[in-house]
Amino acid sequence: MSAAPGDPGAPAHWHRVLTLLADIGLFIGTRSIWTQAATHHLVLAALISVCYVSILVTGVLTLTVRRTRSLARLDLLVLVTAVVLALCGWALNHGGGDEGALTTQAARELVAGHAVYGRPWPWLFHGTGIALTPTTSGGYDYTYGYPPLALLLTAPLLWLGHQGAPATAACTGALIAGTIALWRLLPVPWRSAATLSCLGFGLLTGYARVGYPAVVALALLIPVAVRWPRIGRGGRLGAPGIARAACLGAACAAQQLPWFVTPFLLAGIYAVRRGELGGRAAAGVVLRVAGVAVTVWLLINAYFIVSEPGRWLRGIALPLIQGAVVHGQGLVDISLYYTNGSDRLDWYSYASLLLAAALLALFVLFVRRLGPAATVLPWLAFFLATRSQDGYYLLMTPLWVAAAVTAPLTEFERAWQPRPAVLTGPRRRPALVVAVVLLLVPALGSAALAVTGGPPLRMEITSLRRAKHQAAVVRSMRLKVVNTGSVPLTPHYTLTTGQGMSMYWLLVRGPATIPGHGTASVELRPANGRFEVPAKPSTRIRLRAFTADPQTLSSQDVRLRRTAG
Repeated sequence: MSAAPGDPGAPAHWHRVLTLLADIGLFIGTRSIWTQAATHHLVLAALISVCYVSILVTGVLTLTVRRTRSLARLDLLVLVTAVVLALCGWALNHGGGDEGALTTQAARELVAGHAVYGRPWPWLFHGTGIALTPTTSGGYDYTYGYPPLALLLTAPLLWLGHQGAPATAACTGALIAGTIALWRLLPVPWRSAATLSCLGFGLLTGYARVGYPAVVALALLIPVAVRWPRIGRGGRLGAPGIARAACLGAACAAQQLPWFVTPFLLAGIYAVRRGELGGRAAAGVVLRVAGVAVTVWLLINAYFIVSEPGRWLRGIALPLIQGAVVHGQGLVDISLYYTNGSDRLDWYSYASLLLAAALLALFVLFVRRLGPAATVLPWLAFFLATRSQDGYYLLMTPLWVAAAVTAPLTEFERAWQPRPAVLTGPRRRPALVVAVVLLLVPALGSAALAVTGGPPLRMEITSLRRAKHQAAVVRSMRLKVVNTGSVPLTPHYTLTTGQGMSMYWLLVRGPATIPGHGTASVELRPANGRFEVPAKPSTRIRLRAFTADPQTLSSQDVRLRRTAG
């Protein structure tokens, strides 16, 4: 019997729209994998075609069913279709990127009884097309630089093949498991939001197929983020609370991004519990959560702490100390693309750390308002970092959805907010404004210092040596380099024709270090022996020079013709 209009059994209109959006989101990227499968994998192509039928039929039924239960079944169908498409995508593209290759190699070394951290594996990148991470010291990072959980999960899957297939399988499996967990934990009408945010858009599935360990961390954070303000309610963790604390520790043992959101979650739990139970009981809850998380983290890391303590510590801290070249979509782009560089790149890092601290302080001061944003706020700090690529933002977006649905403002109405005497009284509002400004000024000031820095080196191409009978191919170039500052600099040079970094050029002749206020003539050769001048005259060619100590960038546009003369 169908439901009549206004029937309490009928689904809300927004529920229909959400299911439809999740269904539409499955179209993204599906044509590309179908095209790939139709060439060499006809069984997969047929399976993807069935998914197309599922998407289309679900779209019709979503707009026509009259019962909430029927629409909930369609939510499940959308989830199943998304999982099948994710598995098809992995079957077609499972070679992985640099993270997948490094994680798989680390798992092989572990199984063989060898050390994992601090060991370079440059052969993984030679001739494979896998992207490298250049450093300001003129080299590339060939070592494993993540906590060990991802490689531990990869080790049992080494039978899947070479390259990064085992790591990409582990990440894809983790993403699917995390999606199902979020789908189950959300209220029924919101479940398609889990499918859309995790497996829709083609974003996170792409990172899983690269083998990025943060996908494993995301999957473990999902149970933590759902209804996180209720952790420790009544002063008791119980089995669910202990399990969520364990997931938090495991997430921190998978990748470094959870390190940044953990302080916000712990501070929020303390504030909510203190408003409910008082300070001592709230502190007890947070200590128990942190204790379980740290215990799990130590257990996962124990073998490496014992077998290679120094290497392990440097390895898990690698993203913070490796000195990778500036890259991303954040404020650093001003120095990278819009000006000719900066002699104060380190101040971007200082600005990022100061902003992270300021955001945490603001979160504590205004937790009743900012509480629902606990899973979003930490990523703002990366916009000021030297490495500000958008993956740091979008990889954790399912946590945004989890918090938006299950941690609304009402959960924080009675949360404790510190209010020193200076922030109370008749002038309370102006005092709070001043507090906000004082917390943000150090980060903004550091960012301003970084942005307004100037390039310490002036460079001029004095001659080019071109290939015989190929005038568009440059074999070497000679530069005149002037150090405008008083500090000796050891630059490493490259020519780029787009975003990101090209391989460093090799120093053939001339001094490696240029003294303060000194001038030098250097001859450079492309790393692969040739640099082809772009055919389009409008292509922007940037000559760049990085130094590691201090971290600086000097760059300028150059014009190279495809013909000699």
